Amino acid sequence: MQPWFTDGKLGIFLHWGIYSVDGVAESWSFFNGQVPYDTYMAQLDGFEAQKWDPDAWADLFVEAGAAYAVLTAKHHDGVALWDTQAADLSVVKRTPAARDLITPYVDALRRRGLKVGLYYSHLDWSHPDYATVRPDGQDPDDRGNPYSMPAVGEESPERWDAFLAFHRAQVRELLGLFQPDLLWFDGEWERSPEQWRMAELAEFIKELSPHTVVNGRLTGHGDYATPEQGVPVEPPKGPWELCLTVNDSWGYQPQDDHHKSPRQLVRVFAESVGGGGNLLLAVGPKADGTIPPEQAERLEALGEWIAGHRPAVRDTVRGLPHGHFYGPSTLSADRRTLYLFLFDRPNEYVVLRGVRNTVRSARVLGSGTDVRHERVGGLGEVPGWEYLYVDDDQLDPLCTVVALELDGELDLYREHTRD
Repeated sequence: MQPWFTDGKLGIFLHWGIYSVDGVAESWSFFNGQVPYDTYMAQLDGFEAQKWDPDAWADLFVEAGAAYAVLTAKHHDGVALWDTQAADLSVVKRTPAARDLITPYVDALRRRGLKVGLYYSHLDWSHPDYATVRPDGQDPDDRGNPYSMPAVGEESPERWDAFLAFHRAQVRELLGLFQPDLLWFDGEWERSPEQWRMAELAEFIKELSPHTVVNGRLTGHGDYATPEQGVPVEPPKGPWELCLTVNDSWGYQPQDDHHKSPRQLVRVFAESVGGGGNLLLAVGPKADGTIPPEQAERLEALGEWIAGHRPAVRDTVRGLPHGHFYGPSTLSADRRTLYLFLFDRPNEYVVLRGVRNTVRSARVLGSGTDVRHERVGGLGEVPGWEYLYVDDDQLDPLCTVVALELDGELDLYREHTRD
């Protein structure tokens, strides 16, 4: 795993494509029958990207405190944002935008030191050779969706081989043209790893671009886990990343005004980094290439909070296991400073349990004010409770962080239940 990813903490996820013209759900709107396929694809004629400024995007991501971004190079509808030579279905050949949208995005990010991520859907509901084999184990009495599979008796392994050749050709283009730091796969669920030939694909990527990090949807061969739309109660043991929408939609849908508040976003971010993961926060640009102001404002608010609490975010590792503190925490890389995240107003104090270390000092990040603390109880090897008295005037409106300087590397006590 590349260190930049585990140190990244925050990425920005961009679902941008022709679906932003009518503001319908990306790809799923025709797959689920909400709009006819021809109506969905007619959005090609309205996709202009006339106000798109990739440098403005990159500046916003820096202001948000992000370390990387991931752009949908091709969603399930099969429309590529670059000038793919493997097919004709691209914004270059089929839309008024008429240009490669990946290269300017890549260049803008790299000028600012941000890592470049590209999303690519394994499946392709527009490709004529995609729906040519049925998923392994599929009930023959289940017709399934015709965009994803043929009827029983209409399978064609030869055409599936042709689709895989197309798939590999596009992956080769993305790696060769853009040298992404991260390849974010999706759409693996409609076939088994054997049908996708995932092991072969993993070797293919490793040979062409060994530095590229790959997410867990390269089934069985990814570098990290990708939970979606909810912080895991028990964080994955290895590297992971939560992908989360700012509102309830991945792409631009103007009727969706159910945006999460800055406080909600800070909370999810803190829970993610406290569990040793990253947050990949999704926004949906409009067809003209601008990010809706409601979403830009939330990125700016999150970035302002991160900037004021950088020591608790940057160069930290996952914090305490459940039970030691009722909230997220992170630990400095040298394991000598513990950062506690307080979402709610304490009722006089908060308590830290099972820490053998002496707490040398406690202070509120941002203001730098001292926090009164005392050790209560304890017997032999069992440490007491560390009481932290946080006053109302020390609270941050989004999330308060208390930094505890320990007398050495963190030393935890976990009592074992006796039979």
